[in-house]
Amino acid sequence: MKILFVGPNQGTAYQRRKALERLGHETHAINPEHCLSKRKPWPKLHKETGGYFVKRRVTKWVLESMGDERYDLAWVDWCRYVDASLVGEIRRRCGRVVNYNNDDPLGSRDGIMWSLYRSTIPLYDLVVVMREQNVAEAEARGARKVLRVYMSADEVAHAPRVVEESERAQWESDVLFLGTWFPERGPFMAELIRQGVPLSIRGGQWKKAKEWPLLRSVWKGPGTASDDEYAWRIQGAKVCLGLLSKGNRDLHTQRTMEIPLLGGLLCAERTEEHERLYQDWDEAVFWSNAEECAEVCRRLLDDEPKRRAIARAGRERCLANATQNEKVLERVLAEAFCEV
Repeated sequence: MKILFVGPNQGTAYQRRKALERLGHETHAINPEHCLSKRKPWPKLHKETGGYFVKRRVTKWVLESMGDERYDLAWVDWCRYVDASLVGEIRRRCGRVVNYNNDDPLGSRDGIMWSLYRSTIPLYDLVVVMREQNVAEAEARGARKVLRVYMSADEVAHAPRVVEESERAQWESDVLFLGTWFPERGPFMAELIRQGVPLSIRGGQWKKAKEWPLLRSVWKGPGTASDDEYAWRIQGAKVCLGLLSKGNRDLHTQRTMEIPLLGGLLCAERTEEHERLYQDWDEAVFWSNAEECAEVCRRLLDDEPKRRAIARAGRERCLANATQNEKVLERVLAEAFCEV
């Protein structure tokens, strides 16, 4: 198919676009936020006002970028500042429009940031969500059709890399967390340090943590700069922590799929969805609080054969779960064209 892809040209959205291309589709990508200033304070202001003051500019930019082309399908990925008038025009030109959003735009964490998205829900032919409660929430807002899927890793971005022996040391760590600071994560990490866990943290905004004086010694820098660096750090860690975003009502995250697919050992918070995806202590390891997490980490660090066995089985289970982009996107496209 010829697909109009409206969304970011980086991160997981970019990975999904490339997966569509690997499935044999032609994509024409337009990033709605290319027309917006990245200089402070504009990005923060746009979020806090829900894009209300830039929606016309975004609409004009996207329509001009489309030109006179026609498409078999439009895929709107994430996109905070796409309003109802733009979705309506895209639908007129493309026939069918799918929205995929791996955030929690129907929750309360982000205030009015997703207000434009919420107004567009009735216009999509298919709304794809990641959380079970999002299904009823989208239907209550007038969604024509809702599909709930798990977040997915990428077959290419998260394929295990060959690490040269001469470079191995720079990527190695004992217990690694790759991710952004959230308020609940500071106390958790501080407790791990107090429990003696040899922790490494990489990610943004950690200096905001009240616990920063304690966390400073284990913070190794901002997030990874490329898919390769991300892969090398996951593969170099003996244990990879998987934390949830409480404000996003997470019961699993991207890391839930990415870490095992890369061959890393997933050590994550115990949830119903995590236990549905992986067998505890066979394919991943789960915990319920910082104290249990510290105990689990110490046991794993003392048992290399068990770590290797869990990581190997976790990757096999991840593949069997079909939580990779190509598998998930095939399902989405099939659902988008299913009339029943």
